[in-house]
Order: sequence, then C-alpha cells, then structure tokens
Amino acid sequence: MLSVEGQHLAPDFPRYVAPVPLAKSGRARTRAAMATENGADAAVTSGTFAEFGGAATKPLLCEHMLHVFPSFGIGGLPLRMVRVINHLGRRFRHTVIALDNNFEAAEELAGDLDLLLSASPEQKRGAFRTLLDSAFALRRLRPDLLVTYNWGAIEWAMANRLLPGPRHIHIEAGFGRREADSQLRRRVLFRRWALARCALVVVPSRLLHDVARRIWRLPAERVAYVPNGVDVMRFSSPARDMVPGFTRGRNELVIGTVAPLRPEKNVGRLLRVFAMLDVSVSARLVIAGDGAERGPLKRLAGELGIADRVIFTGRVAPEAVLGTFDVFALSSDTEQMPNALLEAMAASRAVAAVDVGDVKSIVCQENREFIVRRDDGPAFAQAIMQLLHVPEKRHMLGLKNRERVVAQFSQEQMFAAYSELFAARPALRREPPTGHKKCAG
Repeated sequence: MLSVEGQHLAPDFPRYVAPVPLAKSGRARTRAAMATENGADAAVTSGTFAEFGGAATKPLLCEHMLHVFPSFGIGGLPLRMVRVINHLGRRFRHTVIALDNNFEAAEELAGDLDLLLSASPEQKRGAFRTLLDSAFALRRLRPDLLVTYNWGAIEWAMANRLLPGPRHIHIEAGFGRREADSQLRRRVLFRRWALARCALVVVPSRLLHDVARRIWRLPAERVAYVPNGVDVMRFSSPARDMVPGFTRGRNELVIGTVAPLRPEKNVGRLLRVFAMLDVSVSARLVIAGDGAERGPLKRLAGELGIADRVIFTGRVAPEAVLGTFDVFALSSDTEQMPNALLEAMAASRAVAAVDVGDVKSIVCQENREFIVRRDDGPAFAQAIMQLLHVPEKRHMLGLKNRERVVAQFSQEQMFAAYSELFAARPALRREPPTGHKKCAG
C-alpha cells in the first residue's frame, strides 16, 4: 500500500494527498506526502501543487481527472486504463484512488505523468459514512472530471449525484461472479439512481450496452460503446516455447490460458475439461497468471490426476507465453470483452472458449463454431480436441483472428475514443453493431 516515510497513510482519508512525480523508470513511486488542510486547499486554489515541505511546481494547465477504482491491481480494466493514461500523457493531471489500496497496476505507468496515487481508509465505515466521505473528498480534491469504474465505485457515483460536483463518466467493464447470470435487483436500483445524471456511461461490449439501456434504463445519448483495443504490434511475433520450466516434447501440443486467478475466471473449469481430453493426444496445459485461486487450482489438478501435465507460470507478460500455445482457451463464468482474448487473437492463436459476453462475436466468423455453451464441458473438450487434431485449421483461424483484431480492435481506435470522451467533445456516441445478444434481467 502507499506509505509516507515508512509509515502507513493516516486513515482520515479523504484529506488531500500531495502528488509526487513517478519514477523515470516507468514504475510508480509511492512516496506520497500528506499535506495539511490549509496547504492542500491553497494548492488546489492556485492551480499549483507542491510536495510536502518542497517548492511549488509550475502551474498545470490540463484538466484534473479523478479516477476511482475498486482495485488498481493486476486485471483487465486497470491495465487497460494504464495504457489510456500513458497515451494521454500530460494532457491531463490524474489522481487515482484504489478503494482496496491495491496499486500493483501502477507499475506499468509511464514515468513522466502528473499523477497521484491516493490511499483509502482501511477500515469499513458503512455505506452512509462512505457516501459522505466520498462527497467530502470530491469537494476537497475539486477534479474537473470524475471517472468511476464498475460496481465497486458506485458510492462515489452516488455522492456526485447527491452533492452535484464535476462532470462524471462511469466506465462499466463487467460483473463479478454474483451477477454472471443475471443482475441483482438491489444493484440495478442503485445503478439507475446513481448513474441517471452522469454525463456518460461507457461500456466495452454489446451485451453491456443492452444492459445499460434496457435494465438500467439509461437514455441512448448517455451510453457510449467503446470496444477494448490491443497493441497489435506487441503481439505480432510472440516468442515460442519460452515458458519458464517448460520444454516441449516430441509432437506435444499446448493448450493455454492467460488470466488473473480469481473465482470468476473459473480456471477450474478448464482443468476439468483438460482432464476429459483423449489421452492419446500428447498435450499439456499452461496457466499463465497469479492470484488467490492458485493454491486451490493446484490441488484440483492433483485430484484430477493431471498435475504432471499442468504448468502454472505465475504472473508473466502475455507475449512471453502466447506463442507457445497451439490453442488459446477461455473458461470464465463472466466476461464482456476480455483483453486476454484480444491479445491471443493478435498473437494469431486459434481460440476455444465458452460463450460469455461478446466472446463469440469478437473472434473471426470461422472460429465461432469453437465457442460453446458455458456449462457444456463435453462440448468444450470436443472443441479443443478438434483444434488439436487439425493444424491447418488452427493456422488459418489464427491468421483470420489477427486480421480481425487489426481491423476492428486496435488500441489506436480505443485511444482515439477515450481521448474524445475525456476531452468532453459531444460527437462520440457510438452504438454497438446491430443484432447483439440480449442479457437476462
């Protein structure tokens, strides 16, 4: 977590925290200093910021964006927004609040940003107190733009409606396991009220666009569809057989996935499906990622009798492992537009996956027969086996998947969309393509 001179930040947040430049290496420095009440207010009023006990910096002429994340840990949404923030550069000044004080994604931030990582109180205060704290923090920090992310930041959205403050954009990237099948009534009502007056709700999938319009009852002009984007050049030539601890055997094939090991990713489903595969095919399963589920997943592999054919790499760069995969597999309970899928497609991988979110419409047309019903394990196993048996098919699907990503889901398109949204230009109101899937209410 953030610290000051080796001490934990005081839990009386939302006091103002003076910003400190990030390290030139690109890894976020968390040497933040707690400013005094008067000093902080003066700094905000004058448009200049100073380190606690240091000299004032030059006036900042760009907008101040306040980002409120449930977590800024390693995951699709934080890492995606890190890329967006890096792209924006010094056009904006940023304050990032992680409500769980996990700032691991900040390691990927560029070193020349005007950006502050701000701690949140560790103790639970109750919904009403949290709402008040959020409202007071907005008054104190005085951002020009509030950006909230997912359900976990909904109280900040509510605070901004309760005491009208800055322009507000809410980015909804998906749901946890509790809402994998349907929306929770209580959360629907909170979202309807909290988001009713925000300037824009941004969603990355056609399914989420339908949810926002039909279930949350938001007007069309305040819902923007912005697909996720991937750095296609980064994955153009992924390294093959460079997975730590892995040596490919003769005629051996590799099924792989890249995911933070959290319950909603349901990597256990992939382990069970792998155990169902025909043993006459020499294959191994590579699971790239880390998280709280790693221990239980290792135990499950042992119980299934496949531990000697499963490799857990821990956290690695996706491009370091994707080239090793003959088939990329995705087994999540809930997704919308998964970054890992786009990266696998950019790396020219064939895909076998469960049909969640927009997954089936994201892959190329020819690959869609290998996207199966979420809870149909035998069909998932069959899809993987069919791809393993036909190398020419895998190669063709990989090329077409890459072509589709380059044409439709490049990060340049995503950067242009977010730049327009954050600059408050009203022209961007993107509707998803027609014929999209409806979500159960």
